[in-house]
Amino acid sequence: MYSLIAMPQGAEWLVILAIVILVFGAAKLPDLARGTGQALRIFKAETKGLKDDDKDDEGPAAPAELPPTSLAEETKADSPIVGEPHPDQRG
Repeated sequence: MYSLIAMPQGAEWLVILAIVILVFGAAKLPDLARGTGQALRIFKAETKGLKDDDKDDEGPAAPAELPPTSLAEETKADSPIVGEPHPDQRG
């Protein structure tokens, strides 16, 4: 079965090129090609930078010291009893 939209073949590329020359003019084509090349170069550099950033993020990270997560860890035997002054404040 044939597709309604397909890649242009030989003669179709010539028609497309002729239309582009008519629309932009022959003098503007080098500037258009230069601008397109610069845009693609910038895009390629940015995507490479993103890939490099992802590789840097994958390295092993040192786990940060986390605060106690439960009440049982907070109440140790050496902690002051409720109502008693702090050991530094005892006279």
